[in-house]
Amino acid sequence: MARRDRGRKPKKRVCSFCVDKVRFIDYKDAGRLRRYITERGKILPRRISGNCARHQRQLTVAIKRARNVALMPFTVE
Repeated sequence: MARRDRGRKPKKRVCSFCVDKVRFIDYKDAGRLRRYITERGKILPRRISGNCARHQRQLTVAIKRARNVALMPFTVE
């Protein structure tokens, strides 16, 4: 029996982009994208961020585009 299974069911995360009815994730919105990278600069996985599959794919592409045009860092100094 796993440690987290004792007594309660984990809360189902909802996609924040679906809640806000976002159709397309813009790479120029660096403030919003920054919430989905770690302090080391890695992109958070879907099971941690709580995004749906469609928005997680869009988020990954947007973060990579923002990195290429120097809106976000590839790594932390």
